[in-house]
Formats: sequence, C-alpha cells, structure tokens
Amino acid sequence: MSHLKLNSEEARGNTQKILTEINADLLKGKHLYESLAKFPLVFDTVMVNIIRASEESGNLDLALKDLKEQIKRNIIFNRKIHSALTYPILVFIVFIAVLLLILIVVMPKIATIFTQLKVTLPLPTKILIFSSDLLIHKTVFVVGGIALLITGFTLIFKLQRKRVLTFFYSLPGVSQLVREIDLMHFTRSFYFLLNSGISITSALEMTERIVLKQEIAKVIAHARQSILTGKPLSYSFKLHRNILPGTMIELTQAGEKTGSLDKSMLDISEYLDYKVTDTLEVLTALLEPIMLVVVAILVGSMMVAIIGPIYSLIGQIGSH
Repeated sequence: MSHLKLNSEEARGNTQKILTEINADLLKGKHLYESLAKFPLVFDTVMVNIIRASEESGNLDLALKDLKEQIKRNIIFNRKIHSALTYPILVFIVFIAVLLLILIVVMPKIATIFTQLKVTLPLPTKILIFSSDLLIHKTVFVVGGIALLITGFTLIFKLQRKRVLTFFYSLPGVSQLVREIDLMHFTRSFYFLLNSGISITSALEMTERIVLKQEIAKVIAHARQSILTGKPLSYSFKLHRNILPGTMIELTQAGEKTGSLDKSMLDISEYLDYKVTDTLEVLTALLEPIMLVVVAILVGSMMVAIIGPIYSLIGQIGSH
C-alpha cells in the first residue's frame, strides 16, 4: 500500500487520480478488484477478474507479475502498430502540404496569366483553378464544410459504430490482420484467466467481450456452449477451421490431452504475436511503394494540368 501511495504522488493527471482513488479504497479495507472495477476504460473485465481470483486464492503477487508482463507485451505490440501506421500518415501529410502549396501559391499566379492571355484550358486545369479560388476567397466556407464533414462522419461512427467497424474490418488485408490480433488477445487473456483459477466457461464468457470481430466473438460463444454440453474446447475449434489457424486447433487439442490447456494458450498467443508482426511487416512493405506511386500520380497529374496549357501557349506563340 505504501508503494501505491508513493506512485500516486509521482504520477500526474488522470493516472494520479486513479491511483489516489485506489489507495483510498484500500485504506477503507476494500478489495483491489473492487477499486479497479470503478475504471472500466482503464482496467478491462479480464484484468479485474484475474485480480479478483488471485486475491481470493492468495496469489495476488504472482498475478500482478503476470499482468505486468502482459502490459509490457501490449505496449510492444502497440508500438508495432504505430510504427506500421507512421509512414502512411507521414506520406499523406506531405501530400496535403504539397496540394495546399500548389493551390494557394502556384495556381493563383498561373491562373492570372491564363486569364490575361485568354488560353483555352483543359478540364483538370479548370478544376485546379476553381479549387484554388474557392480555397483563397471563400476560406470560411471551405473550413466550415470540412468541419461539417468531420462532424457528420463522427456522428455516423458513434451511431453506427458496429456497422462502420464491421465494414472496415472486412477490407482486404485488414480483415486477416484484425482476425490474428483478435485471436492473439483472446488466447493471451484466456491463458491469464485459466492460470488464475477461473473456470473455462467463465474465461470464455469474459474473453468474448474483448475481441473486435463478430465472427471471433461467435466462435468463442459457440465454444462456451459446446463445453457446457460436455464437449472439449478443441471440438468446437475444429468446426471453425475456416476462421481459426490449424496450429491453434492442434495446440489446443494437445493441451487438453496433457492437462496443460493454459500453457497451450500461452504458446498459441506467442505464435500469433509472431504472425501479426510478420503480417504487419508485409503490409507495410506493400503499402510504402503503393502510396509513393499513388502520390506521384496525383502530384504528376496536377503538374501536367499546370504545365500542359503553358506548352500549348508556347506552341501557339511559336507558330505565329
């Protein structure tokens, strides 16, 4: 408890508030899991129930060590995701900066020349000039329109969150990656719950809530129903070979035979962690050249729309 008080004094912001609240609850004689349950956005159901089971069995120190390792792994995994997203985001920001530079600085000067010389302009050049004029002379309306679009998308996402996420998770490349991430989180959390002494059915019920894809949640729910009817976990997994990797099914079956299902879940989570890392590296390697080509085509098209009429004008002057 003294360590918790010390940490609360060193922490800042919301973390300090949470630690202070937990420390106050412990001084009142409350269980740790009861205090953690007050902050569902920070401590999920799985973590709270692991703490609860370990407090009841007297193995809180071991559970906290396991959770510490899990949090470390989650931090490392999140860094991998952020690293994979950094390059595409950076390229997108650079493209927007180049686009704004062309529309705000280059196009007004070029448009003035074209207007004075009464040059016949192609459609792409007219679109660029119109966009530049709109952005410079009607900035308030443009910013307001963008703000409305962002607000609209935000409202749609909040009201239709499941449908939007389902569509996003079904995109090529993303679907397989999200599935592997779900299975990794499921097996790792399942391991910690089983290792804490929680029953298989209860552990399955808790892990069903932490996955992202509905198809994985349905697999877990079906597995729980199968166990309630007396069938082993591997039996249910075999019925979903189109969703679950073969290695996961084989290791689950081996764990049931040897009585070490929790250890098998840990092995599966480590295997899936490797697969997710490999998938991220492949997607990143594919995404980098694709984004470069797309940006090059877009910027090149804008430059052609600007330079094309100039060459046409030079040709007209030369013919005279």
